[in-house]
Amino acid sequence: MSVSRREFIKNISSASLFLLGGSVLNLTPSEADSLRKKSSLRFIVASDGHYGQEGTEFNLLHETLIQHVTDFHAANPLDFCVINGDIIHDEKDYLVSAKSYLDKLPVEYYVTKGNHDKVSDGYWKELWGISVNHEVKIKGNSMLLATTSNEAGEYLSPDLEWMKMKLDANKKAKNIFIFIHIPQAKWTKNAIDTPAFFELLRTYKNIRGVFHGHEHDQDGVRMVDGLPFMFDSHIGGNWGTSYKGFRVVELIKDNSILTYLMNPTERINQASF
Repeated sequence: MSVSRREFIKNISSASLFLLGGSVLNLTPSEADSLRKKSSLRFIVASDGHYGQEGTEFNLLHETLIQHVTDFHAANPLDFCVINGDIIHDEKDYLVSAKSYLDKLPVEYYVTKGNHDKVSDGYWKELWGISVNHEVKIKGNSMLLATTSNEAGEYLSPDLEWMKMKLDANKKAKNIFIFIHIPQAKWTKNAIDTPAFFELLRTYKNIRGVFHGHEHDQDGVRMVDGLPFMFDSHIGGNWGTSYKGFRVVELIKDNSILTYLMNPTERINQASF
């Protein structure tokens, strides 16, 4: 069963359009729906599945995610998905099972490592076939996916030397999107403060968005110097927003960016920012 226009409008929330000049337009669900026909790139960002967490229905939650993404993709073809950290809840042995669920996603997907993904960088690469810091190029756009933790689960800044190297190499890319699990500004109690991260990003005008997980109760957007830093609530775990959803990002043909939260289980109020 695919997502009908009526279902889309019912389940969407927090729709915004980011223009090239850095301005933001808040959209009604109907306005967001009309723009989807003009997309040149479409992807989903979800995070915090916490597979294996005691006291949660983690198998059911992942089955639900797969079904919702599959339904969405049937009506709105996706180019890829990103699972932005905390795939498991501490226990290494759960990572293979979590991957077996994610392998059922209907499109190619990429992952970042979060603080609850307590495995070595070597094991991560062995299982996923990619390093904890890696780049993917899709339709002339660069996706930079970087770790913000280690095997001990410490909160870390991304490898800024690696990131600068990749940003320099992609100065001519159409757009750059960055995916890191832990926020690098103290917007929330579980974030850390890394001013150097923001100083680095300011020098590259083709960075179009930064995506965070980690904070299950956050589903909005923070603007810094015209650059959106986006959250996506959570798909698992035992705390956070009352709903479990994911963020959709669409690159419009004029190079503006449409983004919204899909909340397939419970309607929430439209957000403004």
